[in-house]
Amino acid sequence: QAQLVESGGGLVQPGGSLRLSCRAPRMITSVYNSCNMDWYRQAPGEQRELVAVINAGGNTDYADSVKGRFTISRDNSKKTVFLQMNSLKPEDTAVYYCHAQSTSYNLEYWGQGTQVTVSS
Repeated sequence: QAQLVESGGGLVQPGGSLRLSCRAPRMITSVYNSCNMDWYRQAPGEQRELVAVINAGGNTDYADSVKGRFTISRDNSKKTVFLQMNSLKPEDTAVYYCHAQSTSYNLEYWGQGTQVTVSS
């Protein structure tokens, strides 16, 4: 069983919106709550890019390319992290990966990825 499971990807027109979800169904709550959660993306032939970060305290940061358009959030009661993507552009097309890291528990996990395609 995967520790992180992404969902919500799909095909959307430029200017549209998608919301990605990353759930951690096998983590106990104390471990999940200690994790800093990230979203990365990778297009074919490109290096993996950090898109958004939310730490265990709820503080966030974003890549300049998505700032003002994407919002990362977490619902600890559901052990789920979200990435709300608005005003999508063709250059946002990529596989999006969820990433979890806890220094307290010395763990790091990657999800399998979900495809986002922005095209008219």
